[in-house]
Amino acid sequence: MTTELPALSSRHHAGRIARLAWPLLIGQLAIIANGVIDTAMVSRFSALDLGALALGVSIYVSVFVGLSGVLQALQPTIGQLYGAGRVGEIGHEVKQGMWLAVLLSIVGSLILMFSPLFLAVAKASPELVEKATLYLRIEALALPATLFFRVYSSLNTALAKPKMVMALQLGGLLLKLPLNALLIFGGLGLPAFGGPGCAIATTVIAWLMMIAAWLLVARLPLYRPLKLFGSGFVAPSWKSQRTLLRLGIPIGMSYFIEVTAFTLMAVFIARLGAVPVAGHQITANVGTVLYMLPLSIASATSTLVAQAIGGGNMLEAKKIGRAGIRLAVSLSVVIGVIVWFLREHIIRAYTPDPVIVGAALPLFLYIAFYQLFDSMQVTTAFVLRAYKVAVVPTVIYAVTLWGVGLGGGYLLGLDPLGMAPPALRGPSGFWLANSLSLGMVAVGLLAYLRVIQARAQRGELSV
Repeated sequence: MTTELPALSSRHHAGRIARLAWPLLIGQLAIIANGVIDTAMVSRFSALDLGALALGVSIYVSVFVGLSGVLQALQPTIGQLYGAGRVGEIGHEVKQGMWLAVLLSIVGSLILMFSPLFLAVAKASPELVEKATLYLRIEALALPATLFFRVYSSLNTALAKPKMVMALQLGGLLLKLPLNALLIFGGLGLPAFGGPGCAIATTVIAWLMMIAAWLLVARLPLYRPLKLFGSGFVAPSWKSQRTLLRLGIPIGMSYFIEVTAFTLMAVFIARLGAVPVAGHQITANVGTVLYMLPLSIASATSTLVAQAIGGGNMLEAKKIGRAGIRLAVSLSVVIGVIVWFLREHIIRAYTPDPVIVGAALPLFLYIAFYQLFDSMQVTTAFVLRAYKVAVVPTVIYAVTLWGVGLGGGYLLGLDPLGMAPPALRGPSGFWLANSLSLGMVAVGLLAYLRVIQARAQRGELSV
């Protein structure tokens, strides 16, 4: 009897996580589908535009994910308040999150407007840089809307009510295909913008989603106890801002490190020409889609762990965290195997160009290989954030992903020392180093999570 109780408890928590994770997964897939649509449609416009898209996306994603990661501090904060029954304090935190989003929007938009400074690192052709610059300057207009929507998303996820977020994300996806077709290829009197056309579509959709989200908050009875509207003007509270930033900056840095270690691969691979970077872009796009499954499970797990911590139940929090990590790892391994066997069909769904297919095909070995480590590290990182722990994980990310992943990839892929095996020169070297670094992150974060959970159960951790 006693040996069966932990298994039953684990299944129970896995079921709770799955019920919360599936709308998160669908919503995230809807967002990623926008990138898939961009890649597939632009690849049919020209290889030059696809290469420019890869460069532009690598920088935009790095900026957006880093800044939205700072806002990620809202999720465990609201989750713990909700778990503790302190609903009246949630509205204040959300309003402070909106002020923080304003500040981050200004910073991020300035970075994107001055993108040529960063694109110079790629040493790409002037044509690639020109198109990528235009793409990024258009995306700068979308950034405020996406960050304000991130606050809305964090609120709903922390309350374990993500279905409305999912509905809005699906609505945005429905608009993406016709807007892309019109703006990339031209029509109705508009010229063909090529790659930058998908940035215009993204900007329009981002603002429509953000406006719809906050209209729902203003109108629906669900949000009335939070007193977000009708309670008067609330100025920025420097105490609240410091608290959010103390947790949010390390989270944002870890997001930034994780994404740049991945996306800067495109910047370096661009030195090898348009075909290698196009093959990398397709592979990276598939990897991003697969990442949404463990990311959704990680976010759901983090919400339930934060609520348990807020309610003072540290043992329950530990069990939920363990169940979430196991669920993410198990499903990701299965999907990795399936992708390996279907790799050629997947690539040809992106592009009919046999040269680009040949460039992408060898990279899918790494897509299948790193699923285990990637799912483990992201779920563990989110569980740590539920405990409001982010500094040490950020250090682990920096040392491994930048040092081993990006640094090792540079040495293998570009072979500046002339010592890399021929099979690992080019994109394969970058992907191998990245995969190994993710394994190191997973091991390091798991070890640290055990330390944090033990401290929490002894009452030594301030949350």
